Amino acid sequence: MRESGEDRRRRIQSAVDERGEARVTDLAAELAVSVVTVRRDVEELALAGRLDRGHGVARSKVAAQPRPPARGKDVALVIPERHAYLDEAVNGARAALAAAGLRAVLHIAPRVAGAEQPIAERAVADGVCGLLIAPRWRTREAEEADYEWLAGLAVPVVMMERRPRPGSVLYAADSASTDHWYGMHLAIDHLVGLGHRRIVLAARDDSPTARTLRSAFEEIVMARLEVDEWAVTLSAPDACADPNDPEPSLPVVELIGAVGATAAVMHSDVDALMLVQQLDEAGIRVPEDCSVVAYDDVVAPMGSTPLTAVAPPKDEVGRAAAELLLARLAGRERRPRHVTVLPELKIRRSTLIV
Repeated sequence: MRESGEDRRRRIQSAVDERGEARVTDLAAELAVSVVTVRRDVEELALAGRLDRGHGVARSKVAAQPRPPARGKDVALVIPERHAYLDEAVNGARAALAAAGLRAVLHIAPRVAGAEQPIAERAVADGVCGLLIAPRWRTREAEEADYEWLAGLAVPVVMMERRPRPGSVLYAADSASTDHWYGMHLAIDHLVGLGHRRIVLAARDDSPTARTLRSAFEEIVMARLEVDEWAVTLSAPDACADPNDPEPSLPVVELIGAVGATAAVMHSDVDALMLVQQLDEAGIRVPEDCSVVAYDDVVAPMGSTPLTAVAPPKDEVGRAAAELLLARLAGRERRPRHVTVLPELKIRRSTLIV
């Protein structure tokens, strides 16, 4: 005999109360009914005040006692190949997880579109208890293509140095990231305070961080009345999201000359160090003729002219991401959280009062 709707809802209620939280898709598979049916049942139970409804999940109203993190389980960390920027974040996450008795297992996603999905899904199938992930996301389209499957994973997911688009299905996921808008503000405020009025930005355009920096620069300089001229270009030939359709732009040194700029902000450190060499070859002295601020502070102090740099709190972001995951595993958090950590400016010899 077909199960009645009320019996089905009682089973849903029981499963949710037992677990504290259950995904609608999981409940549908267990009950052998459609996701639409379970979603409708969950809505009815929520209206009746018997459980809480989240995006794709049902949560019990029964107060659950915090549980210690699962022991003897692994946490997957998925980061892009050749992405040194995230190394410190990985170390911070690993330390926080180790202190809680969990093992961080590092997975490197190669530089091909969609590489993260099979890696993450395989890790979940192998029994990891959670996932920390920083997808490459070279384009906005690639980013949004990952939202559904990330939101559908059967373990807690924390985005690391990534903030999904507001209103998207993944926006309700926990995340820990740097406030890159504030980092760009620090760089420009420092240069304007030194008297610079013509500033250029040379940045990448092939990651969420790069896109945030470019939009932040334009927003900030347009609001600063002291800035007379500004311009944006790519920091390197391979810095665009689509190498087959590069953004038309002048090389950085040529742009500095065309704008008459006395200061440049450069993303990232390696490109900034190369810029100093190129400026020297062109007879432009750093910082006497042109101040340079790097963004990343990985190798910025190591140049022949140590570079003033914005230093994102990479280790802290990794720790914060791990702590969000630990709280989720322990049942201490029921609402998604976005943790944002402010960067700082390290002033060195590459900037000078004009």
